[in-house]
Amino acid sequence: MKNISTPAEINSLFANGDPDEVWPKAVEIIGRINPAYDFRIARTAFDDIVRLFRGGYPGYCPVRTLYHDLRHTLDVFLCAVRLMHGVHLSGIRLTDDEITMIMMAALMHDIGYAQLEGEETGSGAQYLKTHVSRGIEFMQRYAADRHLPPGAATCLKSIILSTDPALAVSRIHFPDERIRLLGQIVGTADLTGQMADRTYLEKLLFLYLEFEEAHFGGFQNIHDLLRKTREFYEVTRQKLDGELGGIYTKLTYHFKDWFGVERNYYLESIEKNIAYLDKVTPLNEAKYLSMLKRGGIVEKTEALVTSGGIA
Repeated sequence: MKNISTPAEINSLFANGDPDEVWPKAVEIIGRINPAYDFRIARTAFDDIVRLFRGGYPGYCPVRTLYHDLRHTLDVFLCAVRLMHGVHLSGIRLTDDEITMIMMAALMHDIGYAQLEGEETGSGAQYLKTHVSRGIEFMQRYAADRHLPPGAATCLKSIILSTDPALAVSRIHFPDERIRLLGQIVGTADLTGQMADRTYLEKLLFLYLEFEEAHFGGFQNIHDLLRKTREFYEVTRQKLDGELGGIYTKLTYHFKDWFGVERNYYLESIEKNIAYLDKVTPLNEAKYLSMLKRGGIVEKTEALVTSGGIA
């Protein structure tokens, strides 16, 4: 058991930009589920997806979407690992195959934004409405190329579909209730992992640029998106508590084991973000962006808008 005491240590929970730091964290956590777990398949997938994002995967360009970037995938991946540890501690034992599928689905859930060589027009955000199906197609080819066990691709498809914001979980065909549970874990990690990011509010500017490129959402401007994020949060909480089964509460088991405190740091971080958003949106629109100071994201977004594209 470790101790956590400083804000910096809490913030480090969501600092997942470096794959070389994220992977050891995942290994340590999974070791508490099963010290004998065989990481070979998951480690290969992890390395392959990192290579793809960075432009080293055969046939693919580097991923250029600014919101749905490698950091986002690593946020979701590590949240899924922490969440399945919490699920395990709550009394729902996960098999090694289930652990592997959770990690693979989290890694591949947004890979549909990646552009094939020859598809370099735009940033990849134009695939917003089809990114889930594109990601599933990648996963199916990957499963065949890596000779994954029979039936793995079918299960992974259902799990990845659980991250599709346009698809109700009730409409997804799961092979069985265990796979539904895995889908709920990954779907929950996708939502909580991104919204707990300390720079989540700033990154909404990147998300707005992606929406604009995809002609999605019908937002009048970035200020309109910021105002409507509170509504998105309310809908998200309903989804987390409803069709995703309240699985996010299991994170408390993980942090109790990890830090010795019964707290859900993901939920707390999300609520802090939304509380700050509630301070921003009553202001005059001209002051919105001056309140979002983290990560130099506002400046980068303004530079992109001025230049008329994504560098």
